[in-house]
Amino acid sequence: MLDIQGLRYHPATAPRPVLNGLDLRLETGSPVLVAGRSGSGKTTLLELICGLATPDGGRILWNGEPLDQRARRWLCGLVFQFPERHFLGLTVGQELRLGQRRLESERVQAVLERVGLGSVGLQQAPEQLSGGQQRRLSLAVQLLRDPRVLLLDEPTAGLDWTVRGEVLQLLDDLARDRAVLVVSHEPELFQGRIAQAWRLHEGLLQPLIAGAPTAP
Repeated sequence: MLDIQGLRYHPATAPRPVLNGLDLRLETGSPVLVAGRSGSGKTTLLELICGLATPDGGRILWNGEPLDQRARRWLCGLVFQFPERHFLGLTVGQELRLGQRRLESERVQAVLERVGLGSVGLQQAPEQLSGGQQRRLSLAVQLLRDPRVLLLDEPTAGLDWTVRGEVLQLLDDLARDRAVLVVSHEPELFQGRIAQAWRLHEGLLQPLIAGAPTAP
């Protein structure tokens, strides 16, 4: 279980805090949705949780133990909204093996099958994949790391309706054995799939009311 207690973050360039004492709990098998307008701090929240940024206050704990920035990086896996901007490998195979000293081919293939990329060649360039395939590749990279907490930034953004449905079904599967946090400005897409939903507004979380507008 991941506990976020009193999280605060106020960048020097902002007139007021982006996060202002935020509390949130993530449990294995129970995915959580945080919705909000563009610029409300959704992506910042993910970056703080996974150790890419340092909060100005508050605590982040795993099973009751405080986590420093390095520990959060090991514990969490972040899938960016635009994964193609973060690919470093020249091929799908290289991308999957980045940072992995020993990685069995059978495990790579099993993960690709799980995310629906079993037919994609390892020598193919990530840039040649469709938007939905790139999202799945980014998920596969994180699954090979086996994070206990999976953070998803706008996982359905820019995808057509068919691909969105496939991604949502995949998220149901991934949430069974890890804590999952999804941030989105389209909360209506997740109705019926996520029991715990919040709205990020003025640095704090409020219970999300079905049908309440969150965009643009």
